[in-house]
Amino acid sequence: MYILTVWENVLIIVLVSTNQKLQTPMYFFLKQLSISDLLVTGNIVPIMLLTVINKVATLSLVGCITQLYFFGSLETFQCLLLTIMSYDRFLAICNPLRYSSIMNHRVCFTSIFLSWITGFLILLMVLSNIGKLQFCKHNTIDHFFCDLAPLLELSCSDNSAVKTQVVLDIIPLTCLPLLLIIVSYVYIINTILNIETRSGRQKAFSTCSSHLTVVSIFYGTLLSIYVIGPGKESVNSTKVLSLLNTVVVPFVNPAIYSLRNQDIRESLNKL
Repeated sequence: MYILTVWENVLIIVLVSTNQKLQTPMYFFLKQLSISDLLVTGNIVPIMLLTVINKVATLSLVGCITQLYFFGSLETFQCLLLTIMSYDRFLAICNPLRYSSIMNHRVCFTSIFLSWITGFLILLMVLSNIGKLQFCKHNTIDHFFCDLAPLLELSCSDNSAVKTQVVLDIIPLTCLPLLLIIVSYVYIINTILNIETRSGRQKAFSTCSSHLTVVSIFYGTLLSIYVIGPGKESVNSTKVLSLLNTVVVPFVNPAIYSLRNQDIRESLNKL
């Protein structure tokens, strides 16, 4: 699955970069999603495979914190990216006459640049506090990779400052984008329902159905792991959800867009 995930996302990146028909904001954002999915799997899966094969994988504290940093930064970026993509669909469906003037190349590039910077800076502030903690307990993490909660369990010093910072910084950066996505789709669905013809409604909905599916899968797993939280008594449930979030989601994202998007299918047929 790891090889297929890499192949799928590289294919999407190549298609969007080389096909003139796909030089639009929607596909520019799709390429960014594929890039981030590649980085997520590359950061997590190789060490995860070693853990599964050898029953245990050795990673230094610095390596563990580094893995957590990139994972958290990429997840934060994807939250922001999916919000930008929902706004793109909102403009295309609810305000098509102004779409080209608003969602121009400069806006696309700036929004993506700021999203990347925000993701990596926020996690840098969190991990700077983690670096101040003392780790003097057992050094075995009961997880597939170095996630925040399992890492904090190894600390023998007060980690309340880290938890507070996560609540103040990270959770708003995941929940607020979801709220904006929901608001965007309320307007989108309302606009689609007001379209008189059935074919017109189907065409409008087809332009955002793939994104809506990706958002549902991404936030479904993310909220289940980090916001709702299955609790300590269901560690295995957390592992399964984390597996879905880090392995399955990057694998299915390209498939969802490829199967439901006519432009992507046509580009694939030309290869």
